[in-house]
Amino acid sequence: MRASSILSLLLWSSAISTASAGLFKKKHRRQKAGTKYEPHGEVHVVVNKVGPFNNPTETYRYYSLPFCRTHADESTHKEAYEEERNIALESDEEEEESASYLRKLEIKGNRIGAERHKQRLGESIVGDRRETSPYELSFKDDIEWRLLCKTTLDKHDLIQLKEAIHNNYFFEMFIEDLPMWGYVGDIEDEDEILGEVEGQSHTYLFPHLHFKLGYNKNQIVSAAVTTERDRRVDITNVNKPTPVQFSYSVEYFEDDLPWRMRMTRYADSRFLPGSFEIHWLSIINSFVLVLLLTAFLTIILMRVLKNDFSRYMEIDDSSMEEEESGWKLIHGDVFRFPQFPVLFCASVGTGVQLTIATLLLLGLALTGMISTTRRGSILAGMVILYCLTTTVGAYISTRLYFQMNGKNWVRCVLFTAGLFPVPTSFVFMWVNTVALFHGSTSALPFSTIFTIAAIFALVALPLTILGGIVAKNYANHDFNAPTRTTKVAREIPTEVPWYRSRFVQMVVSGFLPFSAIYIELHYIFASMWGHQIYTLFGILLFAFVLLLIVTSFISVALLYFQLAREDHRWWWSTFINSGMTGLFIYAYSFFYYFHRSGMTGMLQSSFYFGYMSIVSFGFFLMLGSCGFHFSLLFVKHIYSRVKCD
Repeated sequence: MRASSILSLLLWSSAISTASAGLFKKKHRRQKAGTKYEPHGEVHVVVNKVGPFNNPTETYRYYSLPFCRTHADESTHKEAYEEERNIALESDEEEEESASYLRKLEIKGNRIGAERHKQRLGESIVGDRRETSPYELSFKDDIEWRLLCKTTLDKHDLIQLKEAIHNNYFFEMFIEDLPMWGYVGDIEDEDEILGEVEGQSHTYLFPHLHFKLGYNKNQIVSAAVTTERDRRVDITNVNKPTPVQFSYSVEYFEDDLPWRMRMTRYADSRFLPGSFEIHWLSIINSFVLVLLLTAFLTIILMRVLKNDFSRYMEIDDSSMEEEESGWKLIHGDVFRFPQFPVLFCASVGTGVQLTIATLLLLGLALTGMISTTRRGSILAGMVILYCLTTTVGAYISTRLYFQMNGKNWVRCVLFTAGLFPVPTSFVFMWVNTVALFHGSTSALPFSTIFTIAAIFALVALPLTILGGIVAKNYANHDFNAPTRTTKVAREIPTEVPWYRSRFVQMVVSGFLPFSAIYIELHYIFASMWGHQIYTLFGILLFAFVLLLIVTSFISVALLYFQLAREDHRWWWSTFINSGMTGLFIYAYSFFYYFHRSGMTGMLQSSFYFGYMSIVSFGFFLMLGSCGFHFSLLFVKHIYSRVKCD
């Protein structure tokens, strides 16, 4: 109960802080993708967020910058259009042509910007904050040039925009759920060391956007936005008010891309053919190395075990005691249960639960049942699957706890319920507070926090209790150890060669499985902490299964060497050794942050290292439980093959 109380307190305190930001305003209905347009039908441009390109988590509302919230009226647009086109109405024919064009571009002025849209759970989790925009687009109607608004930027606005441009800000918009990106501005002649040099470097704002939309029959299947350098505005001098005309143009073209395949171009554009080929070659190389390593360990271990079985079968107990070492000597201690059984059982159960949830997630993504291109669908799917699989985790942990002759099974169930969510909540509290302090959209809104808390309280917690009850009443509580455990523990030899020490075992057991997924980690990190869209879930599933297999074989091999030196404390050591790959993943995150990315700042660093610690902890639990189960099968097998009193 204590773990669930802490979790609820953390979530609600963050929810109250976020609610104070005024997120209970009425929101617009979501613009559903797949609209079949009539000729000249309204096309809505939804704006989302802005932020530094190198810090993908550090995002802010689109209208945190001084962009237009209302559309210019028709008379203002007419004046600006005539000025833009430099039209000199010298003849009635030219006047009629201009008037005809302006009538065709009739402006309604009924679209208001900065009004919130309703969002999916996954979109809110990844920091999307979709809002309306005043852009007036209609289906298949090209627009040569249209004024959005006229404004004069004061010193505060200029400083804000200039700082955004110097931080390489980009913006994100949507049409029919198709994302579009562009830069707020650009810098010219900036010194690489000194930065902006007065009188030499210039800062430019891009006030004109060009929308290029592809349609297939009566549906929009592709969308892109570009900025025009010819229409840029110099905002280098922030002390002088600068008049700016924000404008846009629209171009339609026929596209043969089917609507259901419209997201494939985003995936293709993120992976160049060369890197994709290197990706495949790296995976094949890792697979071959892992296959050779696994085969080598299997052959060696089987030969050693065969010799051990032959030796132990031929000698009697009196001769056995004269042996210098051997794993049979500790048959009365090898099944002595570990210290802290509640924590151990909860770790094993949570690890199994996370493994099953991850396999289900990758399987659903591979079959297309979870959209891999829809924003935040993977994170939302993982939250749901974690909650639905809590029954498995509670069942595994409670059954193992009863097999260890445990009595306080309720405590074990509660430990299982909070082992992963509580650390996640602490990290969330920290990063959400930092995001709120910076005014970032990465801070979860109250509705999202409430939804996640409700799912945990109404789904995950009851299913966890159900799993514990089922294990208590129906699971097999017999451990079925092949040997009897003595009352007094055998003394463990203290003189151990350095290459058989616990530290060396931990390094070896973590490094070898890590080497199997090292190449794949780069692509995963680029997707998680960059702007790439990861779609190779078949390879990811293969790499994950490969990781589980390698971890299991390594843990069994190291366990044999541990038992051979008469060290019977293998429960925790096997779990920790198997989970050490999680620590290597966290160490790699430091390498990626400082040498493979351009991420900077308190906000981005808090999100990156905070959530990577949770991901690494999850891998520690998954691989630890996997290695433990294979090691348990191995120990039971070898001790059931030899005769022991």
